[in-house]
Amino acid sequence: MGRRALCLIPLTVCLAADPAGEVLDLFTNLAGSLSAGNAVDFLSKFDKKMPGYEKLSQNVTALTRQADIESFVDLVRNEGDDQKREVEANWKMRLKVGNDATATPGRQQVLKCRVEKQGKNWKITALEPVDFFAP
Repeated sequence: MGRRALCLIPLTVCLAADPAGEVLDLFTNLAGSLSAGNAVDFLSKFDKKMPGYEKLSQNVTALTRQADIESFVDLVRNEGDDQKREVEANWKMRLKVGNDATATPGRQQVLKCRVEKQGKNWKITALEPVDFFAP
């Protein structure tokens, strides 16, 4: 019996969480939700108690209604532990408004975020500046 337990240890180590990778996946999903015009899915990744959440919700909802969005994100900093992480995300967006055939020159900014594990999911608990997502 002891031998079986020892055989499972490497498997357990391999399956251990990779917080940096999980947070990268979170931001990849955020960019995908925004590109798909899915404000509800995008906002579900944020803690509703986050400072500025209402403004973010208004901005993202209006933005996804007014424009087709191409959204890209690269993490330039992703530090912390398996419960809390500080993230800097280089976010880029191109917007196509209405029947205009061309996209806007776009927006790009490094956003500062705090991300915390809540249950099994990572949630963004702070974001600056929220106005990046204004319509």
